[in-house]
Amino acid sequence: MRTAEIKRKTKETDITVRFSLDGSGKGTIHTGIPFFDHMLDSFTRHSRFDLDIQAIGDLEKGPHHTIEDIGIVLGQVFTHALGEGRGIQRFASVIVPMDESKAEVALDVGGRPYLVFEGSFSGPVEGVIESWLVRHFFESFIQNAKVTAHMNVSGFSDHHKCEALFKAFGVALHSATKIVYDDGQVPSTKGVL
Repeated sequence: MRTAEIKRKTKETDITVRFSLDGSGKGTIHTGIPFFDHMLDSFTRHSRFDLDIQAIGDLEKGPHHTIEDIGIVLGQVFTHALGEGRGIQRFASVIVPMDESKAEVALDVGGRPYLVFEGSFSGPVEGVIESWLVRHFFESFIQNAKVTAHMNVSGFSDHHKCEALFKAFGVALHSATKIVYDDGQVPSTKGVL
């Protein structure tokens, strides 16, 4: 089973993440940031991964350290659970609408971290998460998961745009990591991801 657990403690955060690629979309998420919990829950349900996150952060200074460090740890635990990536689809793209908003995500789980992010938010999402932190979470994840992602989000409601983005990311990541080849090969001309 493709699972992993990572604990990371710094002067700013104390985070434990348990993760399974072969899950059923269940999880327990406690970050201390209710809207971020909601986004990670949406990601979990639509990715069909199992995800448990326990995080304590210096929220009195703001959500930045907690959101960034969860992205880092989630990317690391994803990489450990994926292993060599034998037999995975590797590539995936999806479009997810949410009312007036739409998110498009295209991924390559190929060992090369890169993010192209198009779209904007009008202000702090739900008055809590500064808009740049949405992108920064994905940057932190992608750098540590070694994934290439192209993300585009549009719409009116910042809440809907953010939620569509997390859902689309989950659906695309599920598709890209699904085992579709039974020959045990790594889907790369280099032989490694």
